Amino acid sequence: MQSYIYYSYLSAATAYGFLLLYACFRKNWHLPFIIAVLCSFTWCTSVIIATKNSHFFFADTLPYETLRNASWFLQLGVLLSKQIYNDHKQIFKSNVSVVATIILAMVLGIEIFPGYLTIIREHLNVDPRFASHVVFAVFGLILVEQLYRSTPLKQRWNLKFLCISLGSLFAVDLLVYSKSLLFSSLDFALWQSRGVINALMTPLLAVTLSRLKLNSQSTELTTPRKTIFYSTILFGCGIYLILMSFAGFYIKRANTEWGEAAQTLFIFLAILLLIIPFTSGKIRAISKVYFSKHFFHYSYDYREEWLKISKSLAKLESLEELKGFIITTLTDLVESAGGGLWLKNDQGHFFLAAEQNLKLTPQEIEYLHNIGDLPQYLANKQWVIDFFELAHAPEVYDDIDLSPWCYEDSQVWLIVPLFHLNKLEAFVVLTQARAPRKLDWEDHDLLKTVGMQLANALALNRTSEELANNRQFETYHRLSAYLVHDLKNLVAQISLIVKNAEKHKHNPDFFDDTIDTLNNVVKKMHHIVEQLKQGETNTTTANTFINLVELVNNIAQQHLGTPPLQMNTTLSECFVTADKIKLTNILTNLVQNAQDAIATSDGWVKLELTKNQDYAVIKIIDNGIGMDQQFIAERLFKPFDTTKGNAGMGIGAYEARDYILKQSGNIRVDSNPGQGTAFTIQLPLAQRVSAKQGNNDHF
Repeated sequence: MQSYIYYSYLSAATAYGFLLLYACFRKNWHLPFIIAVLCSFTWCTSVIIATKNSHFFFADTLPYETLRNASWFLQLGVLLSKQIYNDHKQIFKSNVSVVATIILAMVLGIEIFPGYLTIIREHLNVDPRFASHVVFAVFGLILVEQLYRSTPLKQRWNLKFLCISLGSLFAVDLLVYSKSLLFSSLDFALWQSRGVINALMTPLLAVTLSRLKLNSQSTELTTPRKTIFYSTILFGCGIYLILMSFAGFYIKRANTEWGEAAQTLFIFLAILLLIIPFTSGKIRAISKVYFSKHFFHYSYDYREEWLKISKSLAKLESLEELKGFIITTLTDLVESAGGGLWLKNDQGHFFLAAEQNLKLTPQEIEYLHNIGDLPQYLANKQWVIDFFELAHAPEVYDDIDLSPWCYEDSQVWLIVPLFHLNKLEAFVVLTQARAPRKLDWEDHDLLKTVGMQLANALALNRTSEELANNRQFETYHRLSAYLVHDLKNLVAQISLIVKNAEKHKHNPDFFDDTIDTLNNVVKKMHHIVEQLKQGETNTTTANTFINLVELVNNIAQQHLGTPPLQMNTTLSECFVTADKIKLTNILTNLVQNAQDAIATSDGWVKLELTKNQDYAVIKIIDNGIGMDQQFIAERLFKPFDTTKGNAGMGIGAYEARDYILKQSGNIRVDSNPGQGTAFTIQLPLAQRVSAKQGNNDHF
């Protein structure tokens, strides 16, 4: 055994020696780190001497181990003080540092001077050294956890290997000395392996040394919320191990005949008590969420996240910027590689409004275009759909079919709903993370909270847009009133000419005045026409029975220019109930738009009229420039949004849809860029409407 201990700690001493040389010959010294490595090297050397010198016992190496622990506590304390207070000396002014220093000094005195140890054994009948080193191990683990959790996420890369290596060393010490405390003798089987474990950890410490300079220069302060103590479970485990050790010790001393059996039974029950909760998935999940919410430090500062997003939202000036910001914000929160935003239009249908690096297959995009009951599911559940969770707990999503995205290479990872006043306004599809990760309850809470804030921004943008539209309508109505007034004046002028013509028709001066007046009227009429293009101020008449065959033929005769309008119908009559003037204007406007969309000499426009059992079907088809789906969903039927510049007012398509829907009809648009457009209008046949009213007098 001594041979194994010798080579085990020799490897550790050699590794620490090289690490010490590496630390000393660097340009930027880190003194606490050098002291800790030197104390570790001295401790390993003392164990090597103890294996070769019969006058030097393994118990004599405990003071060196205490000094090693104290030096690593110093290193962790310096870094922790830097993270919390931005001052590497501040933490040593705290009461915890004073108490830790006193305990270390007392234990060191007991280990160096055997007389103190004898006095304690005579009065307490226990050896305090094992218990002290259990406390040191627990305290070291607490410091490691405090340092890691208090370090901002972007700086944890600097301290990651330090926390792993020291956490491993203190965890091994906890195991060794808690078992030694239980049996009142040093557990050599575990103790002798610590040398090899220390040797394996030195490369991680060497990597840490090259990164400590980055961390020491950091000036980022953590918030007071992050300075709370959050090692409740770890501290409780340490106390539990100590109590278990003392209980086992006293059971063994109480009755030597059955003490060994009772001790074994006690250990078995203690282990069983730990295994049962940890093998129950439900208990683990409930415990994890409860203790994480009530005892541990939050991974996110919700106040900081909310303020940061609010400041960024305040800088946005358009809906397009907001769309990109929504995707960027959510992808950055979970480090997703990309995403797409689906917005709800006026008809309650969702469409892909924006995307960033959305690497989905055409089939997946098509599935999301025909999403079926997904919006209703999101509205009812109001939670984030996690496809990683779906793969491991499919029973959670039993009431919805997500199979189109459930295959090995699917890029869909999360579907995040955005709610405003408990109504689903949009949802974001996020692709797989840059580095695979599992989201916990806090990630889901943050996504829902941020989603609510982003949905509020969308709702505010939509409200502002509607307010702007209402103002434009108000301006339009005011303009119409002015134009009606001007028209009345023009009519009055022309009426006056007609009234006086019979009397002054032979007067040359009268003709001169008439020409001047008419020139003025023409100029004003041109001005009015320019302002009223695609709009009209005439009030509509009541609905009447209309033969669509005659109506569309008249429209075809009026549009025989370039490109020509091709009329196609086999019907002799097709009656609907509508406002003839209004319907004529709507169809004329759509035909004119189709002709305006023709960009080539071989372009054409078709006007087709058919009917089925219930509806008259009018189709206006062209092979023009076409439109994409986003334009159709967002802009085509949006009032005052025109692509014709000053030539149009942008209310033609809006007016057409508004009137058709009021007539219990339907309007559909099929279009692709470069492939033309087809408007399909369905109007209820007059026979069906009159039958409902019990009036068939017209047929």
